[in-house]
Amino acid sequence: MSQRTLGEWLAYLEQLHPSAIDMGLERSQQVAQRLGLGKLAPRVVTVTGTNGKGSTCAFVATLLKAQGLRVGVYSSPHLLRYNERVRIDGVDASDERLCEAFVAVEAARGDTSLTYFEMGTLAAFWLFEQSALDAVVLEVGLGGRLDTVNLVDADLALVTSIGVDHVEYLGDTREAVAFEKAGIFRPGKPALCGDLEPPQPLLDKARELGCPLFLRSRDFDLSLGADSWHWRGRTLDGAAVELHDLPLLDLPMENAALALQAYLLMGLEWDAAQVRQALLDTRMSGRLDRRSLTWQGTPVEVLLDVGHNPHAAKYLARRLAARPPLGKRLAVFGLLADKDLDGVLAPLQGLFDSWAVAPLDTPRSRPAGELAQALTNLGQSVKSYPSVEAALQGQCAHATGDDQIVLFGSFFCVAQALQWLAQQAPEGGVNGSAG
Repeated sequence: MSQRTLGEWLAYLEQLHPSAIDMGLERSQQVAQRLGLGKLAPRVVTVTGTNGKGSTCAFVATLLKAQGLRVGVYSSPHLLRYNERVRIDGVDASDERLCEAFVAVEAARGDTSLTYFEMGTLAAFWLFEQSALDAVVLEVGLGGRLDTVNLVDADLALVTSIGVDHVEYLGDTREAVAFEKAGIFRPGKPALCGDLEPPQPLLDKARELGCPLFLRSRDFDLSLGADSWHWRGRTLDGAAVELHDLPLLDLPMENAALALQAYLLMGLEWDAAQVRQALLDTRMSGRLDRRSLTWQGTPVEVLLDVGHNPHAAKYLARRLAARPPLGKRLAVFGLLADKDLDGVLAPLQGLFDSWAVAPLDTPRSRPAGELAQALTNLGQSVKSYPSVEAALQGQCAHATGDDQIVLFGSFFCVAQALQWLAQQAPEGGVNGSAG
């Protein structure tokens, strides 16, 4: 068992449980107790939300690292390598350490059946406990209340946004989703919400548990200027704190604002210059991620984004509308079959001169023909390709130096694009990575 490679472990995990998703904490709780897992670190931050979890985790982690703290970050899914899910002190966990963790979880599991995600989450927790960390930042995989990440009691619970997604597990209303996400709140511990219209069940849960609740627009907020942004927040005792003339970010500044409020509540040193630099230093692959390459002698800008639901599409549309290219804007698009295609396409109308659609490298992919038909019905110029790589190559062939290619729709879509880009010879390199 201990001789398995990471790839062999992951293949083994995929066939351990009869279903890929099986909501509930009982099985994971049993194994966590056998592993002797405790709080993981002196400071624990848990982050849930329909969108924005990854970038919020990245902002929080970078702010903590700027204080010299050793920080662990657990996130999902990954883009290219499973190791991306578990970061310790800014570095992806090695194959060797992940295999060690899987050995430990497997030994503790006994005859308890765990899903791929449950095994991976417990392995991350085990690694964090072994690493003598000062803080851990945990991204919820799905929902909150019944997600394995919720085994750990958080000192701070963050909800980024609340939209309707994964309806078969979380419900088909914002109220139902909010109830699930508020499940990460803990009695008396601060809870933060970045959604401008938090549904009543979230407010009710915070009141029931006696959580100091920090809401965007009431307790913290941001205002955008032409070339800078401003932030305001408040401490636990109600004192106002402000930051002015912050540099604009490619990553969602709404999530930076939420992370800043979380950091303020931790009682760590507050140095405006240090905070500003930490925000600038925060990077994420696949989130408003700008890349450049030279294709057949022409410089091409590619913007990658993992937005795959209506809420994310609305945000992407706002960011694109605010920064029009000098030339044309060309789309490369792929989507999973269980996502709301009409809801994703609606806010993006009129933003692209042409669309290239393709199936994704997964049985869960929506056929390119369905994507093309939906876009044709909306009067869009669209062409189908057999793969994401072919679609990206096709748009590169049509692009000029003033054009921008925007590739989005799924983690699978962005992962395939990143692999293709890595095989090219980008003359300009990576312009920036954001999220």
